[in-house]
Order: sequence, then structure tokens, then C-alpha cells
Amino acid sequence: QVHLVESGGGSVQAGESLRLSCAASGSAFTVYAMGWVRQAPGKEREDVAAISVSGENKAYAPPVRGRFTISRDNTRNMVYLQMNNLKPEDTAVYYCVADPEMIGGGSDYWGQGTQVTVSS
Repeated sequence: QVHLVESGGGSVQAGESLRLSCAASGSAFTVYAMGWVRQAPGKEREDVAAISVSGENKAYAPPVRGRFTISRDNTRNMVYLQMNNLKPEDTAVYYCVADPEMIGGGSDYWGQGTQVTVSS
């Protein structure tokens, strides 16, 4: 089992940056690919990024490619999402997910989410 806790959200202006963190507890962390999913008000959930167990392979949704970077530190059970050049359309609740559907997993575990608000 994996317990996930996100942090790092906030309110920023367009063009600024934020770094989201996801702390994972549980010995199973290092066997899971990890990812980030977001949901804006009134919209469906949207895959954002995913990273393999080793961290060597990464995937990004087209709207964030080139602006967001996902990484993980298996020694600290942490996953990160560096978000640069933020846009108002990035406003959403961001969730950390273990075994994300984006790369064929079952999205087994979710964090509680962290709010990101980008104003123009």
C-alpha cells in the first residue's frame, strides 16, 4: 500500500513557476510508476505527466510538454512536478497518483490533491 501527500500548490501569476511535491509512504513506492493528474472546475480529470519506476522514462500531456518536468527520488520516496511558464488554463487541483493510467496502470493510489491557481 502507498499513502500519498501532495504539497507546493498556490496562487501565482501567468509566466511564473511552481514546484509540486508528493511524499509517499509505504515500501511499495519503489515498484510503482508515478504520475500527476489534474482536474479543473467543471472539467474532466486530465493526465499531466508520468514517470517510470526507475525515473528513466517520462511522459507528458501535450498541453504541458516543454513547460512541466516530472522527477522522482526513490531514496526519499518523493515525486516532483516542476511547472514553468504557468498559464491560467493550468489552474486545477493536482493529484499525485501511483501506477497512473497515463502509462497503462490502474491508478491504484491517489493523494488528496493540491490547488494550483494561475491568474492572468
